[in-house]
Amino acid sequence: MRLRSTRSQVGSGRHGIMLVDCLVYISLVTVILGIGTLAFFKCWDANNALRRNADDLVRALHAGEQWRADIRLATGPIRQDQTGDMERLRIPVAHGEIVYSISQGELRRHALSGPDTLLLSDVVQSRMRPDPRQHVTAWRWDVELSRTRRATVVRPLFTFEAVPVHLATP
Repeated sequence: MRLRSTRSQVGSGRHGIMLVDCLVYISLVTVILGIGTLAFFKCWDANNALRRNADDLVRALHAGEQWRADIRLATGPIRQDQTGDMERLRIPVAHGEIVYSISQGELRRHALSGPDTLLLSDVVQSRMRPDPRQHVTAWRWDVELSRTRRATVVRPLFTFEAVPVHLATP
């Protein structure tokens, strides 16, 4: 009888150890899955921030190329005026006038042939100014967009230059 009870005690102790082993493995898997989930969401947030920054870059480059094309089409002297907090750049072209206006952090383009177009929002500062050179007056546009993240190392600052083709002298 003594042998039986010893065997049954050994068997029940082994089941207890297996249960503890199972609980340890479950807790380890839970910790690993938790760390994996945290890493996934950090990567997800970084991906979204990168996509937003890339979208801002594309919009700024598109606006700059549109501005350069409009400057090249100028048929007369380009004028600047400022009323209150709104700054305007008036570009005379063959079919009328194209106006770029900057107000309250928004850059808009207005042509007589179409409606107002919002080119950029979240503009921190923008300066469109003549840049006299030896034989021509070029135009320079410096625009800075707001940072989407505080930890951004590089400022979203763009510079575009263009020369009115019809007004250039050799």
